Amino acid sequence: MVRHIILWKLKDMPEAEKATVKANIKSGLEGLMGTIPGLTAISVKTNGLASSNADVMLDSAFTDEAALKGYAVHPAHVKVADTYVRPFTEIRLCLDFED
Repeated sequence: MVRHIILWKLKDMPEAEKATVKANIKSGLEGLMGTIPGLTAISVKTNGLASSNADVMLDSAFTDEAALKGYAVHPAHVKVADTYVRPFTEIRLCLDFED
């Protein structure tokens, strides 16, 4: 199994807008379950503690590295990323690993 972990820091915006952006990221990415071949689990966390320096975390699992590569370019994922994630994020950190 391959794990794909992302941390995002959102751009500066009012808290109400930030809450909407977080909700859209969560529903958009978690809605990919059952759509992407080889995606076995996906969870988005948006309620970090005050000690956090990231706003959103994606925790996802894939059958293998080929499935992760397919996810990166899958039209459904690209649409979610281009609509709900990329326009609102300032920093992205990624860790992919075999588990």
